[in-house]
Order: sequence, then structure tokens, then C-alpha cells
Amino acid sequence: MIKVPIINNSHYDLPSYSTKQSSGLDLRANILEKIILAPFDRKLIPTGLSISIPEGYEAQVRPRSGLSIKNGITVLNSPGTIDSDYRGDIGVILINLSKESYSINPGDRIAQLVFSKYEKIEWGIVSDLTDSNRGKSGFGSTGKN
Repeated sequence: MIKVPIINNSHYDLPSYSTKQSSGLDLRANILEKIILAPFDRKLIPTGLSISIPEGYEAQVRPRSGLSIKNGITVLNSPGTIDSDYRGDIGVILINLSKESYSINPGDRIAQLVFSKYEKIEWGIVSDLTDSNRGKSGFGSTGKN
């Protein structure tokens, strides 16, 4: 388990895992009054949280599945990447993909935060790539299922 320094300027407890085996920590809307998201409207919702992610890790802001299926509310740039050198407020870009307006209330769980280790790459310029079964076949080339 990695330790991540956090500043909590929100009105709520620190993000936590809902179950023992959850991979995402719930993020809450740190707002003073409700925000109405009209159909196809999008807004940046603050969380009041700032973190210092260790180098070699990123945090990903992802939609909450229940909010998406029940209400059509999702994270617009999913997953939203938080780089290890960012120190500002974690904001969540929510969009309403339903036909009904949706109210975001202070403290509502609006997204989840997942930490992921990553590797840096170095480009190796070549004139040809190794062959593969798929080759240059792109979108939809592997079939419907």
C-alpha cells in the first residue's frame, strides 16, 4: 500500500473505499448549494481535495457506475488523469447524458479515484514494425463479439 499525502479543504471525510475489495475511492461534491445539470450540460465540480501522488503513479477520476446507469451522469474525460506533479484541487467534469435535469447536492458521491502505477517509455525510431496477425486492420476488424 502506498501513502499519499492529502490536504482536505472539503466539508467531508477523506475519500474511502466502499468495500474491502473496492479499487476506487469515492469523491464527493464540495459545493455549498445544489447544482442543476440540465440534459447534455457539463460542469466542473470541486472536491476540496489536493494530493501529492508519488512519482511513477497516476490517479484516475472515473465515473460511478450506479450514477451512470441510473441517472446518465458520467465523467466527461473518463478517465481523467491526475499527474504526480499536480497539486491543485481535484475537479470532476460531470456531464448529464440523460433527458432529465439532475441535481448534484453538497456531499454527493460524484466519481471515484483509482491509483495506477505506470511506466515511462522511450521512442525507438525504426523503418519497419514487426508483423502481427492483425497487421494494419483497425476499428471493427476483430469482429462483432
